[in-house]
Amino acid sequence: MVSEMQESTSSESARPNEGSSGVAVLDRAFAILNAFGPTDDHLSLAELSRRTDLYKSTVLRLLGALEHGGFIRKLSDGQYAIGPQPLRLAALYQRSFQVGPVIEPILQQLSRDLGETASLYVRQGSQRLVLFRVEPARAVRVSIRIGEEFPIDKGASGKVLLAFTETQDPRWDEVRERLWAVSHGERDPETASVSVPIFGATGELVGALALSGPKARFDMTSTITAALTTLLQCAKRATVALGGMGARFDASIASIVEKGFPANGNPDAQNPA
Repeated sequence: MVSEMQESTSSESARPNEGSSGVAVLDRAFAILNAFGPTDDHLSLAELSRRTDLYKSTVLRLLGALEHGGFIRKLSDGQYAIGPQPLRLAALYQRSFQVGPVIEPILQQLSRDLGETASLYVRQGSQRLVLFRVEPARAVRVSIRIGEEFPIDKGASGKVLLAFTETQDPRWDEVRERLWAVSHGERDPETASVSVPIFGATGELVGALALSGPKARFDMTSTITAALTTLLQCAKRATVALGGMGARFDASIASIVEKGFPANGNPDAQNPA
């Protein structure tokens, strides 16, 4: 028995990801939490070990600590799920932006009036994160989760976030000038989205306000024009409520109202007959 324990200890210490310092322990615990993807309601010990490249004994020990802290739940069938503690931290993260009371009513109005999923994205490195979202009641809709992340280089909201965080990049000059972006089938071939920026008191980017729906419902220039007009008006209202300059949106709103969405802005969009 002693020799088996010594062999196991020696074997585990030789594994690259199995450091013994406090920082290494935290890294492994975070790796376990990050092993859960957006569609993973629960994972087995074996799957967590596979995804993290850690020994089952190490994963089991860390799961016990994470369960004690409320970050992990052990289910009756022996599998593991995310616990309630991340939800509390997510609420604190949302509150740190101090935009919820302003943004949430606007998202509710957008989703109700236009019948599509309304959301606010913020940049997290090379990802865009869903900070707030409201989905419509209709059966066919774009469904996303608060806290979900997507590549920042895919989708209308990603273009807006890049345009106003990488201000020297000439690729986003047009987005910065007109204050909107549109995407059709970039992240998901069946979805489309339109997005505009929201600014704070000092002109800083607060986030990207977006409206997303099935691609088939965004196939007319008149539909996109109406969505952009409403989005820009809502972004102006939110910017003013956050202490920013609403007049920044006036030229963009006037241009969309007067000229409409340019058909060449999206090759799939059609002018109404």
